[in-house]
Amino acid sequence: MRFRCKADGFDDLIRLSADSETQISPPERPGAYRGEMGDVVRLHPAEATRDSAAEPLWREVVGRQLREERTMRGERILDVAGRAGVSPQYLSELERGRKDASSELLSAVAGALDTTVLDLMRGAAMQLARASVRSSGPVCLAA
Repeated sequence: MRFRCKADGFDDLIRLSADSETQISPPERPGAYRGEMGDVVRLHPAEATRDSAAEPLWREVVGRQLREERTMRGERILDVAGRAGVSPQYLSELERGRKDASSELLSAVAGALDTTVLDLMRGAAMQLARASVRSSGPVCLAA
């Protein structure tokens, strides 16, 4: 015996079996996912096959530039962070491209490295220009 039940805006199919056990199955939707709970579902399967040489994010390029400047001077993260007034952990996250730095913070770190924000950005822009030559096309990221 089958009944249609409308709850929460979704049509559910309720089946009553002979042993009076109730089963609820989701409605059939075109293109609906029919895997098991816990399966990983790729939202954009085309991305998996696309060339992995996508254009890097600005924060990653700036982070590489910061690390390059610091290592070129032979400085430790701890020393530069102390002079810039930030924690070593935060400076490490900046260098790894995990955090976006504000203009004030970039200015403080640039000053601690005895350089300017302009020089940092120029170096980062050159890195980005080199990377975009090898890029496979535009990339759209969700927020």
